[in-house]
Amino acid sequence: MIFANYSYCCFSYFTIRNNSNIKAAVVREVGDAHALKVETDFPTPELKAGGVIVKNQFAGINFIDTYHRKGLYPRDLPFVGGQEGGGTVAAVSDEAAAQGIKVGDPVAYSVFGSYAQYTAVPAAKLLPVPDGVGLDVATSCVVQGLTAHYLTSSAHADLIKEGEWCLIHGVGGGTCQWAAQMAKLRGFKVIGTCSKGKSDIAKTLGCDELIVLDEVPGASYEDYESVDIVSRVMEVTDGKGCKAVIDGIGKSTVDISINSLAHRGIFISFGNASGAVPAFPVLRLIGKSAYVTRPKLLDYTVDRAELVSRADEIFGWLKDGKLN
Repeated sequence: MIFANYSYCCFSYFTIRNNSNIKAAVVREVGDAHALKVETDFPTPELKAGGVIVKNQFAGINFIDTYHRKGLYPRDLPFVGGQEGGGTVAAVSDEAAAQGIKVGDPVAYSVFGSYAQYTAVPAAKLLPVPDGVGLDVATSCVVQGLTAHYLTSSAHADLIKEGEWCLIHGVGGGTCQWAAQMAKLRGFKVIGTCSKGKSDIAKTLGCDELIVLDEVPGASYEDYESVDIVSRVMEVTDGKGCKAVIDGIGKSTVDISINSLAHRGIFISFGNASGAVPAFPVLRLIGKSAYVTRPKLLDYTVDRAELVSRADEIFGWLKDGKLN
């Protein structure tokens, strides 16, 4: 997680609203990093019924943002980048006020358009930030934290139980740093993979076994051919394999992930850091009667109750010092 800090935004929402423009990082044509450009005259978001305006202090920069910017996950153009932010409530609709939301409340959220001074957010998407949790940390909870939460609590469909093995790729990265710790809190035994450059971070996460890999120069993922991961997994698990594999790497790890599964284990593919997972015949899973799922966060936060329930557990772990 990298943050854009918008604490310099000192004007009130209503002052800026009268000027009808704000500063934002905008994509008008999909492409590489140069497609994301800072504009100083982007239209100010409108306060809608049932919503609020958040004055952003932090914006989370997540890997999925590059999928939108490149066009891998298509969006209507132009659009403001980002989908994770944190700040204070600057304006409140009557409907949101009736729910007890007030101007000045510290909140975090996940909606499109967080790379901006102000963002319009439905009240149902707001997460009140409790005392004892920093706004920067709370902001990182919304995409990475909630993703790690559903991956370790729900996406595996209870096919893994306490005391069983879970393989998590890329535990040196943002989401899977959280996932490794949450898997341990769930009682799973964890094998993590990471690059040599991130091994110092990975060693602090409590993994039962850490497989350290060479780095790929200029890439955002490790060299998954530098170590025979499957052989190491089978050695660690006494030949049984892992009941769940959490894989945000994609193309470079799909074979490793499937071959590391235990009997009736589940391959959870949630990201494409090395490229999209290519199509493969479902018959390939027959050897171990294995399962595969390709989940997304929105399907695991389908209503406010589920969103708040997940966030509350994460915030509780943070306040108790169980996550770092």
